[in-house]
Amino acid sequence: MEDGSASVEFVTAGVLLLVPFVYLVLALAAVQGAAFAVEGAARQAARVYVRTETPAAARDRADLAVRYALADFGVDEGTAEVQVSCTPDPATCLQRAGIVTIAVRATVPLPLLPPSMSSGLASSIPVEASASQRVSMLWVGP
Repeated sequence: MEDGSASVEFVTAGVLLLVPFVYLVLALAAVQGAAFAVEGAARQAARVYVRTETPAAARDRADLAVRYALADFGVDEGTAEVQVSCTPDPATCLQRAGIVTIAVRATVPLPLLPPSMSSGLASSIPVEASASQRVSMLWVGP
């Protein structure tokens, strides 16, 4: 009989199961945080866009809202893309009762993955969200 081997086996098996589980939790937390970030960024940018006087100022303020929302969650704004679309006329976004839709896309790097290992693996996960807001019926353009 071997005395004391059960504790060694328990610690070894525990570590082998615990390390992947902790990594999975870290990766899911990073992706969930980025999902919250892009959803909040899209919603705030759409709200800001429809409440601005000119299309140029609207785009600048929407970009600023996206940067702040992403920074709040620690998402790199360099990986983010913002797309603005308008209905019923795509050429003029700020028109009475028009709908402005803003889509925000970003990529989330997987945690603890060194750059040297990321060449053959998927080293980031894309997240995307969009939000729509209606321009006021009382809006008066420039």
